[in-house]
Amino acid sequence: MTSKDTAALEKRIGYTFADKSLLTRALTHSSLSGGERVVRDLERLEFLGDRVLGLLTAEILWRTYPDYDEGDMAPRLNALVRKETCSKAALYFGVDHYIRMSEWEAQSGGRKKKAILGDVMEALLGALYIDGGLVAARQIYDQFWKPNLEDLSKLHKDPKTALQEWSQNKKLGTPDYDVLESEGPAHAPAFTVAVKIKGKKPAEGQGRSKREAQMEAARNFLVREGVWSEDDE
Repeated sequence: MTSKDTAALEKRIGYTFADKSLLTRALTHSSLSGGERVVRDLERLEFLGDRVLGLLTAEILWRTYPDYDEGDMAPRLNALVRKETCSKAALYFGVDHYIRMSEWEAQSGGRKKKAILGDVMEALLGALYIDGGLVAARQIYDQFWKPNLEDLSKLHKDPKTALQEWSQNKKLGTPDYDVLESEGPAHAPAFTVAVKIKGKKPAEGQGRSKREAQMEAARNFLVREGVWSEDDE
């Protein structure tokens, strides 16, 4: 990242890093040359950011809904921390413009892939925590998650669960998922999965893992059938 890019993103998120390398590492996708070190840096920050996001979300749910028990809060927490929500946050902050990735990944639409955006957003939260603690992470959390808390927390069901319920309600049985393709290097695999339901045209999805690809396939099926709106994500 250039110093100009760094300054622009810092201005957008409202935080200036003391250690600029943390920001660069959080925004460096595994497709860029650098091998295992690049993957390790991103995954470690992503791992940490996922936990930071979970803590901040658990706290705000606890404070906002004093009458809710664990059973009420758990599905809302899942909706607020899921990859799709993180990808929306990444787009909100314009992070997609600053991700460092290979040319082939960028040309294949990498900057708009929910899996990549979600991973990078979690890594950014991890970098903020390392650089400035919970205060820094909460600063960005309060800009996106907090004002959208009610709308985002209503999205309790993931696409696979929603599709299974829809299919069973239609008496079409349980959806079947088939892996059509697995490609890419070992440190950055890409899966293509098709979901099939009796009497319906299959829908495909892609992801870094089979589960992510299945989620995308289920989402695409529901969107096509008019059951799931892009605005719901």
